Amino acid sequence: MFIFIVVLMSISLIGIIAVQLYWINNAVESRKEQFKNDVQKSLGRVAERINEKEERLIEIQIQDILEHKTLADNAQIKNYLFQQIDTANNTKITFGTTVLEENFEIPLDFLDDEKIIFTRVTGKKDFFQSKFIKSQDNIFNAEDVERFSFLGRMKSLEKSQFSQIMKDFKRVNPLNKRVSNRELNATIKEELVKNNIHLDFKYGVYTNEGLATKLKSGYYTINTNESYEYPLLYDSDNKPEYNLFVTFPSKNEHILSGISSILLLSLFFIFVIIIAFSSSLYQLIKQKKISEIKTDFINNMTHEFKTPIATINLALDSIKNPKIIGDTEKVLRYVKMIRDENKRMHTQVENVLRISRLEKNQLTISKETVDVHDIIEDAINHVSLLIDDRGGSIEKHFQAISSEISGNEFHLLNVVVNMLENAIKYSVDAPKIDIYTESTNKFFIFKIKDEGIGMGKTAQKMAFDKFYREQKGNIHDVKGHGLGLAYVKEIVEKHHGTVFVESEKGKGSIFTVKLPLN
Repeated sequence: MFIFIVVLMSISLIGIIAVQLYWINNAVESRKEQFKNDVQKSLGRVAERINEKEERLIEIQIQDILEHKTLADNAQIKNYLFQQIDTANNTKITFGTTVLEENFEIPLDFLDDEKIIFTRVTGKKDFFQSKFIKSQDNIFNAEDVERFSFLGRMKSLEKSQFSQIMKDFKRVNPLNKRVSNRELNATIKEELVKNNIHLDFKYGVYTNEGLATKLKSGYYTINTNESYEYPLLYDSDNKPEYNLFVTFPSKNEHILSGISSILLLSLFFIFVIIIAFSSSLYQLIKQKKISEIKTDFINNMTHEFKTPIATINLALDSIKNPKIIGDTEKVLRYVKMIRDENKRMHTQVENVLRISRLEKNQLTISKETVDVHDIIEDAINHVSLLIDDRGGSIEKHFQAISSEISGNEFHLLNVVVNMLENAIKYSVDAPKIDIYTESTNKFFIFKIKDEGIGMGKTAQKMAFDKFYREQKGNIHDVKGHGLGLAYVKEIVEKHHGTVFVESEKGKGSIFTVKLPLN
């Protein structure tokens, strides 16, 4: 179930992140497409303005000449007549046009001594519509007659002549003489601003063959992945003659700027989800480990209580025996046994309660000036019987110049005793323990070194955790509940100190305590 929950949470997290990244990617792509459309629209207007400007330039020259030249070099009149009879509606429609074509020989600046023949077209359009009645007496008597007449220049016909003129204009004038870099740059900038694009840009104009012209920004080169292309000018066959390429160095910043707030918010929530998932997973694993450790603790605690309870029961049964109850010496021995076992259980319970009170800050530690050397001496006396029973030894190496600190003698004594008992417990052979002390300007330091079984890297990290014992399960070759070192750490930290361990498997351990001096 634990693995199933972790896998399910992982799949859900990956799914949420994938959806978010997909949405972000779509939003960015949409912005890119919108930016591309805005640029293409702007470049389209640039091309229109450049072409219109050339046509307008020539048209102004021609119209100026025509206004001052009253008589044409030659002229001709053409008449056109169209008539349609609608028998279903009894309607007759007549359309007539009279066209005056005046030919002028016009010299243009860009053609030097050459002249062109330009035809000015003036026309009159007549529109006549009438209804009629067919009968024997009245065959074509008109009723509801409508007449319209139009007189004026036919500029649409005149403009058809511009294609050849433009062809000659482009043949004589190279592109860089017709369009300046300043003019093209200003036009591009104006059209981009109209589409809300306020970015620096670089541009270059190239022929259809890919040859560069003099119209460009500095040393511009085409970047096919980043440049936007649009036909600039067309030839007489209406095919693109030149292409305009524009590049935006800060395009990505502009694209992301529109969605930066929602993008950052989305990324923030992705980060929060990852943190929440990691924390949940960490807590699950931690709780699972705590559950295993507590189960191990309960097993060991049960075993620790089982022995003294059995001993007490046996002692009580013995006392009730008529042969024993009259023997005062044996009764007193059994009573002492009951008291010792009861004290042992009381000590175990007190250890658990002491840790609980420390965690809840319910344990009041009164402090006074104490000599740590004296406390260490007392602790050695407490464990001397255990050392003698195992045939071990404790060597003292007191090198601290100053050993007085502000602390609680009772709890500090328990700290040293717990550490010494730990060293004795985890020594396979006769315990060999060394105690070193030293002092600095601000701290008193003491180390307890043993030559026991040592511990691995993982065990070193968890050595001061509650209930932790390197041996798992209902194993009792080493007594204890994993509370001794947890108590040591709590008390040392209450004295504003630190404690840590250095160890290697099979070579023993060194526990170091660092306490602030008065």
